[in-house]
Amino acid sequence: MNDQVDKQAHADELYAEAHHWHVNTGKETIHAKRMPGRFRNLKWATAAVWLVFFIGPYLRWGERQAVLFDIPGRQFHIFGITILPQDVWMLSLVLLFFAILLAVVTSIAGRVFCGYFCFQTVWTDVFTWIEEKLEGAPQKRRKLDEAPWDFTKIRIKVVKHAIWILIGMLTGISFTLWFGDAFEMWKGFLTLSANPVAWGAVAVFTFFTYLFAGHMREQVCFWLCPYARIQGVMYDKETILPAYDFKRGEPRGKLKKGQIEEGKGDCIDCGQCVAVCPTGIDIRHGQQEGCITCALCIDACDAVMDKIGRPHGLIRYASMDELEGRPTLKLFQRPRVLVYLTILTVALSGIIYGLFNLSGLEVKVLHERQPLFVMQSDGSIQNKYSVKILNKTPQDQKVRLVVDGLPGLVVSGGEGSLIANKGRITSYTVFVRVPRENLKAESTPLIFRVQAEGDESLTSDYTSMFIGPRR
Repeated sequence: MNDQVDKQAHADELYAEAHHWHVNTGKETIHAKRMPGRFRNLKWATAAVWLVFFIGPYLRWGERQAVLFDIPGRQFHIFGITILPQDVWMLSLVLLFFAILLAVVTSIAGRVFCGYFCFQTVWTDVFTWIEEKLEGAPQKRRKLDEAPWDFTKIRIKVVKHAIWILIGMLTGISFTLWFGDAFEMWKGFLTLSANPVAWGAVAVFTFFTYLFAGHMREQVCFWLCPYARIQGVMYDKETILPAYDFKRGEPRGKLKKGQIEEGKGDCIDCGQCVAVCPTGIDIRHGQQEGCITCALCIDACDAVMDKIGRPHGLIRYASMDELEGRPTLKLFQRPRVLVYLTILTVALSGIIYGLFNLSGLEVKVLHERQPLFVMQSDGSIQNKYSVKILNKTPQDQKVRLVVDGLPGLVVSGGEGSLIANKGRITSYTVFVRVPRENLKAESTPLIFRVQAEGDESLTSDYTSMFIGPRR
């Protein structure tokens, strides 16, 4: 009998939750209230990271831009490091690192990337801040939207949308500056002589920044963002999320004469947590797809608790196990997090290894297959090689080729100074001859070393084989 009662109570609870839950499908514009607080300050601080996007292209490194993604030249310059297509494995590790980092953060603390770092969230926050400065608080904005069109409304709306479009244009221009010299590209934009591809990129960024941040807002998170769809599988009962303490807050009771009704919880049903939510959800109905874990509802609830003399934490970052009174696991006891951290460590180790072993010169040697060797008239054995020197530095280099591994060997075709052209592969055909009596085996390792003249740090080795007749 008790089991049936419990099942019915659980069913009633699920029905009530489903009855209250809804997603704004864009039929109404959410005008979120702005309240000061520690998470609002944190949100602005993390959003400031995006200033790098705008000021980064103007940093210089020697005679060139510090960070430059030179697509036509197939080179990525990151301060003193030049990455060419041959180093694409490092790019793969970087992408893997950030993908797993996102998974780690999500499994630990939910969608904090969405709430604090995502460009959609940050740009929307800036756009709505501008909207508030021009149109006023949420209630005033709603009244303005419903008011008939007159000169005042037209003036306010035109100014607002003009600023939004200008921000979109600045976003698009800043994006293109990473792919060419920033000052030269600005000159092209100002004189209307920029490349059509650059103009196209600016137009696309302007349009979609204006559309997504100005109009669609939270709808992008609901319907377009793939991360919002898959984040649920990264959660578990130990994931820390903004959560409403149901046991402490329920049953809700309105505040009367400065006192909460007897037998009621701490929640006074003021609705401030809903008013500040940028996606318009009610955190009191449990975890929902629209929650981007920005924690602005925590700021709002804590401010209300201060006013009614109750402790903070009615809405707080907490795991499901914590809210239900179960023992919580430490970070290193969670298998999913351990797997993510292991992959993260491997990817980071590979990136660090690559950076410390990324030379300005690289040499590869291809052994001639037909024939494998040629017997000379003097009895010596000759092998033919194609030596390919990749110069990643921004200037041509004079280099010397040294071959070692067998006594009495003679190199022809690679004597003296060789020129390695900047940013490309330069090939040389090299012949190596060895007296037959010096060969102790059918194949012997040979080390080809290329070193820049006047710079001992620019060097690269490659081990190939010298092939001789069977003994």
